Amino acid sequence: MTFLTEQQRAEMLANGTARARGQAIDPYPVVKLYTLDAVACWLLTELDADGDRAYGLTDAGTGFPELGHVSLSALERVRGPQGLRIVADAHFRARQPLSGYAADAQRDGSIND
Repeated sequence: MTFLTEQQRAEMLANGTARARGQAIDPYPVVKLYTLDAVACWLLTELDADGDRAYGLTDAGTGFPELGHVSLSALERVRGPQGLRIVADAHFRARQPLSGYAADAQRDGSIND
């Protein structure tokens, strides 16, 4: 997967393992993905042991952001309206836990970070 650095992958796998063990966690997003030619955005916190199924806040640009799972391999195949791919924001630094981003996004109708 081209979206994640090894450090991000390790952190997301650790978060996924913690949740799978039943730990109540509210991690900070590890990576922000977005479309270069549209308004879709993903703030991801966890990765399942398969290394493909990620969990986080998704915003397809429809005004209804939601928490859920997404396949990283499926995202790699997605292209925006101008044919541009999804990329990771190399400058993203989370400022709050995922629950804070989710509350803000529900209120605002989009991820605004």
